[in-house]
Amino acid sequence: MTNVVLFSGSSHRDLSQRVADWLGLELGKVVPMKFSNQESRVEILESGRGKDVHILQSGCGAASDHLTELLLLIQACKIASSSRLMLYPLSQTDFGKIQGFFNIPVDDLYAEPAVLLWIRENIADWRNCIIVSPDAEGAKRVTLIADRLDVAFALIHKERKKADEVDRMVLVGGVKAIPVDDMAHTCGTICHAADKLISAGATQVYAILTHGIFSGPAISRMNSAPLEAVVVTNTIPQEDKMSHRSKIQVIDISMILAEAIRSNHNGESLSYLFSHMPL
Repeated sequence: MTNVVLFSGSSHRDLSQRVADWLGLELGKVVPMKFSNQESRVEILESGRGKDVHILQSGCGAASDHLTELLLLIQACKIASSSRLMLYPLSQTDFGKIQGFFNIPVDDLYAEPAVLLWIRENIADWRNCIIVSPDAEGAKRVTLIADRLDVAFALIHKERKKADEVDRMVLVGGVKAIPVDDMAHTCGTICHAADKLISAGATQVYAILTHGIFSGPAISRMNSAPLEAVVVTNTIPQEDKMSHRSKIQVIDISMILAEAIRSNHNGESLSYLFSHMPL
């Protein structure tokens, strides 16, 4: 790829380096700094003038600092007369609502291609599995994965009394059992789903999540739940949590991000990318 620069914020440079390696690019040189009064500053040591500039930044960790850093990167690239500027923020979003905040094109990137590949390579006899949504909101996500794998899917109906606390769950489908969700905070939902699935006859349960936040009692809940593994993408670094002998396994999504950058640079369809990416 020519006439392209990839910049990364400081929140998840390991993932950004993996994306750069897929693209055969050197990661652009960016130095985040703070003044003595703790105001943030970003110094870019590589010219983006007249080039397509792609900025990758995760929303994990010190979110306010990383958001400030991202905004400073955007401003610096605009002042430096970049030809086009494209952002790849990694965070939980409600895609239908977030588009309303922008008057420019906004695309949602999906982890499904990497999830499908992980299932095929790591779960024995996956053709006899059922993909499960732990709530009604994830039904579309689960049916897409089930259709690509040509397996059945099930839905667990969930009711809440208050945020992050499950009141009761009722299984509304078959069993054997890969629950898939967009993220996990305290893991109460996914662990309760695992209990329900085992009691309904599942022999193994693998939880697959896009964003693994894992706050509060999440790790201890996962380790005591009837889960073979809790599989998350590397949108959030997980090395520190994996060191505690947890059940966490990580799916690398750098290839998906790299192909999205390549498609944007070449003016190609992103929807085609996710429906036809080779696995």
